[in-house]
Amino acid sequence: MKFRVLILINAGAVAVTMAAVNYYFQRNMYDMAITFAATLVTSFIVFYYLIEKYIYSKIILIYKLIHNLKLGRDLRDALGEHTSADPINDVEKEVKEWARQKKTEIDALKTQEKFRRDFLSNISHEFKTPLFAIQGYIEAVQDDDLEDKVMARQFLDKASKNVDRLSYLIKDLDEISKLESGELPINYTKFKINDLIKEVMDGLELKAKQHNIKLSFKQKYDEPTMVTADRDKITQVLVNLLDNSFKYGKEDGTTSVTLFDLHDTVLIEVTDDGIGIEEKYLPRLFERFFRTDASRSRQIGGSGLGLAIVKHIIEAHQQTINVRSTEGLGSTFGFTLQKIKQGLPFVALPILKS
Repeated sequence: MKFRVLILINAGAVAVTMAAVNYYFQRNMYDMAITFAATLVTSFIVFYYLIEKYIYSKIILIYKLIHNLKLGRDLRDALGEHTSADPINDVEKEVKEWARQKKTEIDALKTQEKFRRDFLSNISHEFKTPLFAIQGYIEAVQDDDLEDKVMARQFLDKASKNVDRLSYLIKDLDEISKLESGELPINYTKFKINDLIKEVMDGLELKAKQHNIKLSFKQKYDEPTMVTADRDKITQVLVNLLDNSFKYGKEDGTTSVTLFDLHDTVLIEVTDDGIGIEEKYLPRLFERFFRTDASRSRQIGGSGLGLAIVKHIIEAHQQTINVRSTEGLGSTFGFTLQKIKQGLPFVALPILKS
């Protein structure tokens, strides 16, 4: 409702009341009309002055403050001062909208704070485990004064393995930090995804045999499929997913890579027949340091950042990654890549930063 209309209604109510009182005592229609008109004008002027001075001006100030804060100083100066025809209603809308935004921001900050605490706790634990192990092995060798050379060699080898684990952890942390900040660019090239999959599987064949796992490559069509992506980073994605399937696969099991040629994209799936993952853990699987079975995961090794890195690389390509799993039956990780249609020129996709 407009400001002046609101004042007029209040003034009219007072004028009607005064006119009715006048008619009750005087019983004169002319006096009643004069009283009504005089009271209406007087009330309108008084109400307008009082509301304008003590209420309306304050509301205008609040509205401009909220409006300018939302726009920002630079944008406000570019647009000029904004004056609303109905600031009372606008203030109500602005305040409600601002309250919703602030609640969303507060919820996001709480979530980020919880993530920060969990992350610091996880990284502290991940660093302490190998550091304490290294410290223990070195102290044992120092106490023995190298008298038992066989034991000393064994302890130094174990200390060396923990140093390697720390190196992997620091390297993965540095990489995921650069991926999040956009410091690691995506260098798009065109290549045959079929050939890359075979190349990665050949390179991991010995490791698969060490885990007694058979590798299998399936594709819907035998023709080579051209994609546009960062070949080195997609190699890292495949290595991480295959290595993950070795760690959690079953003895004498199978890990298969399946290629699906879709309309504009290619879907690559890595499937194992291992222990699987409980459904409640699936939404958190790509979080840093998240482990479904912490004790077994640390015995297996790894930095706990492999799947988080995989997710960041795929999302940096503006593509999607998903997982489906059944406990006791196995897991399937699938991701998409942009396909190049035969006969069309190659155009590198732009890199978008959030």
